[in-house]
Amino acid sequence: MNTPSLVLITCWYGKYPWYMPYYLHSCAFNPSVDFVIITDNTEEVKNLPSNVKIVHKNLKDIICDTSDKLGFPINIDYPYKLCDFKPAYAFMFPELIEGYDFWGHCDLDLIYGDIRAFFTNEFLDSYDYISVRDDYTTGCFGLYRNNELMNTFFKRSKDYKKVFSMPDHFCFDECNFVWDDLAEGIPIFEIETEIESFTHIMKNAEREGILRTHFDFILMEGYTGRVKFDNGKVIYKNKYEAIMFHMFWLKKVYNPEKVPAKIPNRYNVSPTRIYW
Repeated sequence: MNTPSLVLITCWYGKYPWYMPYYLHSCAFNPSVDFVIITDNTEEVKNLPSNVKIVHKNLKDIICDTSDKLGFPINIDYPYKLCDFKPAYAFMFPELIEGYDFWGHCDLDLIYGDIRAFFTNEFLDSYDYISVRDDYTTGCFGLYRNNELMNTFFKRSKDYKKVFSMPDHFCFDECNFVWDDLAEGIPIFEIETEIESFTHIMKNAEREGILRTHFDFILMEGYTGRVKFDNGKVIYKNKYEAIMFHMFWLKKVYNPEKVPAKIPNRYNVSPTRIYW
């Protein structure tokens, strides 16, 4: 069996964040995976791994092109609104996923571990969609089989036109902000929400057997501490390996004035800082 090819897409507009060197450093330890960063930032990116590609796109062009493809005007008044569009990236940027077996969306606040250790050939052959949490579709990272069904599945939400055409951020890529209820084990279908989110349609597809979906907690995130990056692996308590560490909470409390010119191959992540 040939190893399935993977491409992961990030959209970032504005100045690059302090944690981007850590993201790129971890990408370099996954040479069999391709990464694309779509941006309007023209500053030189230092230490860019060979498997990471920078694609410059004007946000206005993305709005025009996507509106033409969908047949109605979309609204992206501010870059964070792009989060609502993550499940549609394949539809929006077909030229970037051509020839790949799987495509995904991801964020820059990730430190990848050994992606292929989790995404083995057998594992990928078993699923059409992969979330890295058990309770909702993860916006920080989602993986999709590259086919017509998956690349347009976002249209199955009865509210996708509302989400895409209004300026509000709806957290469509995840669960319309009901994370806490889901974490308590309440099914998404028993929670009142403003829109039918991507979690709704994916959980429904799972329930009806339309797709082979993966919902399991294989990432590390939160104020955990005792996390280390060791030559391409993310390890917790010297015992458990994760596919990635999500810096969502760390970046709220940690903002170093200076990031080293060269990221070390071994470092630790505490609840408040990165150190070695």
